Amino acid sequence: MARPETPAPQAAEAASPSPLREIVRRLARWETGLVLLFIGTLIFGANASPAFTQSTTFFFVGLNIGEVAIMALPLALIIITGEIDLSVASILGLSGVVLAELAGHGWPIQAAIVMALVVGAACGLFNGFLITRLGLPSLAVTIGTLALFRGIAQIILPNDTLAGLPASLTKIGVVPIPNTQIPYSIAIFGFLAIVVAIALHATPLGRSIFAIGLNREAAFFSGVRVKRIQLWLFVLSGVLSALAGVLFTFRFASARYDSGVGLELDVITACLLGGISIFGGRGTIFGVVLALAILGSLRQALTLENVSPQEQSIVVGGLLLLSVIVPSAGGVYRRTRAQVQAFRQRRRARGAPAQAPAAGEAAP
Repeated sequence: MARPETPAPQAAEAASPSPLREIVRRLARWETGLVLLFIGTLIFGANASPAFTQSTTFFFVGLNIGEVAIMALPLALIIITGEIDLSVASILGLSGVVLAELAGHGWPIQAAIVMALVVGAACGLFNGFLITRLGLPSLAVTIGTLALFRGIAQIILPNDTLAGLPASLTKIGVVPIPNTQIPYSIAIFGFLAIVVAIALHATPLGRSIFAIGLNREAAFFSGVRVKRIQLWLFVLSGVLSALAGVLFTFRFASARYDSGVGLELDVITACLLGGISIFGGRGTIFGVVLALAILGSLRQALTLENVSPQEQSIVVGGLLLLSVIVPSAGGVYRRTRAQVQAFRQRRRARGAPAQAPAAGEAAP
């Protein structure tokens, strides 16, 4: 009677990982690193200036990051599908100019807001049509529309600044929600973040978005409406970028064609630093929220240190590079480790003794 084979120690170890290895694996999660980075940012800010620990700091951090946060939500979904939208800040500027121009010509402010959102939706639809229906690369398309939408805004409002918006609305950008230190833009972002997180992580639509990013062809042959989903994601990006433009215009009580120039860098950094893979198929909204908190707190701390906006952009650019380099290095490490393990298994297989013949069988 043949003796039962004893599992190899390596196989037993792989089947039941040690508690220490499980703890290390959990601590190595990207979101855990973001939490530690956020704590470090708070410590840096507290040491940079005593004003950083005041209760009003939360209001100013939220105020400065609110529009970026709103635009980051749809962009995160687009990047998860393996695409990109670099025109978000230009849509913000164009929608703000449309809002102020219509309000300046006597339109009711509610109608002007609706038209600004419609313009944002049209811009997103234009991007989505070129990318999903004509098959053009999203990077090239949105670089072109970044300049196109900004140029249209400049034609509408060449050199002037439009003001004269209702005081009841411009207060949105300078005062918090009553009895709190929460800016209106952050309250809107919080509601949208909950909706987007549920849609991404707990619905079939979210699973389809991840499937598109992991393997577009496999998702298509599995019945996922790839082009339709991506098209509507670009429309959503246009609408929320226009909403950010409305809030941006209210915050400064005026509009210029160059409003929001450079904000696309912050939006992309928030997504990639938050763990959204630039190659698609991976990421969480919670990570994006943490990254936004880090960016807002870091900018506020640097401002209190009298660091110029240009120098702050260097820091943001460094974080953007870090968010790309670290996951790539981790992927190289995992692939190398897998190759080494496979090589060791082949070596062990070659050096294993021959199995003894069973009873009744002739030896070779």
